[in-house]
Amino acid sequence: MEDKWQNEYDFAVQVARAAGAVIRKAGEEEIKVQTKSCAVDLVTKTDERVEKIIIGSLKEHFGDEHCFIGEESVSSGQPCILTDKPTWIIDPVDGTTNFVHGFPFVAVSIAFAVNKELEFGVVYSCLEDKMYKARKGKGAFCDDEQIQVSDVKDIHKSIIISEHGVDRSVDRVTKIFSTMQKILCIPVHGLRGSGTAATNMCLVASGATEAFFEIGIHCWDIAAGVVIVREAGGLVLDVDGGPFDLMSQRMMSANNITIAQRIIKEIEIFPVPRDDAPAPKKK
Repeated sequence: MEDKWQNEYDFAVQVARAAGAVIRKAGEEEIKVQTKSCAVDLVTKTDERVEKIIIGSLKEHFGDEHCFIGEESVSSGQPCILTDKPTWIIDPVDGTTNFVHGFPFVAVSIAFAVNKELEFGVVYSCLEDKMYKARKGKGAFCDDEQIQVSDVKDIHKSIIISEHGVDRSVDRVTKIFSTMQKILCIPVHGLRGSGTAATNMCLVASGATEAFFEIGIHCWDIAAGVVIVREAGGLVLDVDGGPFDLMSQRMMSANNITIAQRIIKEIEIFPVPRDDAPAPKKK
């Protein structure tokens, strides 16, 4: 019996590695930066070129029956709708600000969903040359070594990851740092952030940290990481403790429910739009 989605999975690993090589080479050359939503929301020609390479390779290999959700495509006006069709969810350069500054955490993130269910995820931390990957029901791996979440249940012995996003409005920043302050004062061993959501989730999956949460995060940032965390024995929830919704821009990943619930008590939630919300009409 054919191992379902094995071909897609193997090809995703191959494409992610090739995309990472392009990113590394671009990092050695002049980086041209544009902005998207605001002055701190950066995009480079590398983001756009790598996404075209990834989607072009997938289309050539699998034809037009597959759908695509890519960060740069959505930024250019393409819809962000997850249907029952086989769908690739792609962040070509997760950690663009890191890339621009030479901060050594940049990832290619590729996930694959069918019937709105995530089947596998691949995260290539290209500057570290680490390939994280997982298939539903098959376990999670870093390169060829199986990984699993930590067994820490005492919140006081944990390291927690969060990020502050690109919105610099005073109200939002105040809530984000109030949450971080409350978590730090539980106390926990520390708060961290790599600057890339995909990498953060892989750190949870590999047991280096106990949890990662963020509000205002996009589906392409975390889709691959969701599979990797789950297959490493962790869990993914909404930041209010409810079921995880890929399009909600709200996510809590943790090694176990004890850690997750303790952190959730301290999170100050603020409103964010859904990724699949209709685009505002132009006046």
